[in-house]
Amino acid sequence: MSGGREEGDITHCDSRLSVSLNAARHVGGYSLRLFVAQFLGLVGIVLYNWWVWVVVASNLLNSTDEFFSDLEANGRPDATIFQHFDLAAGIVMFVAFLIRGPWGPSGKRKEWRWLLLFAAAGAVGGHYAYACPEGLSAACRSAEWHLKLPLHHYLHVISGVIEFAAITMAVYVAWKRTREDSGWVSLAVKGVAIAMLIDYPLLAVAYLTDRFGAFVEPIFFVCFSVMVAVELLEPRRRPAEVDEVALS
Repeated sequence: MSGGREEGDITHCDSRLSVSLNAARHVGGYSLRLFVAQFLGLVGIVLYNWWVWVVVASNLLNSTDEFFSDLEANGRPDATIFQHFDLAAGIVMFVAFLIRGPWGPSGKRKEWRWLLLFAAAGAVGGHYAYACPEGLSAACRSAEWHLKLPLHHYLHVISGVIEFAAITMAVYVAWKRTREDSGWVSLAVKGVAIAMLIDYPLLAVAYLTDRFGAFVEPIFFVCFSVMVAVELLEPRRRPAEVDEVALS
């Protein structure tokens, strides 16, 4: 009888060891995926914020009333470079979100699909450029409203609207998901939501009056970048849950 018990104990230990090794491989494999996703996300954030280089190391911004997006209009200096930055940023972020996946500490995060749409719209906006700088030219603005500009101009406008709408929905859904929590993810999402809530009326005023666009637009870029970082840095599961898998 004792021999049978010992054999059963050994079998049980082998089973526990096999489960633990499989859990370790799972955690290790996911850790690599997470690292790749976060690295790509960082690259995407850097590319997305090319406006920082414009402010710090160039004289391309002629007025504080100008929108940074006007720098991508055809014919502007270095417009093609900025367009490629936006295209690359959108593609890299899209891949990063795909690799990271929708899972969060409490299951699937509903904002994930909105973030994919945000990244895709950003890439499309980088591919199709403004035909002219609407924020600087009254003639361009008039031609835009009278539908006299090339199709790629309106594709850029539409993709920009989708980009803003998608990330706004992502922030809203993430806020609903985390509003009862007290961790850093909840605080970051709430901060982004408040900043965007304040900045949207300012953006409307800047657009309608053609004033202070260079001050208002970067607030959104920063908010979007923080949201991307939060979604990629949020843990997939709590550490205690990983321990339970390894010890089960």
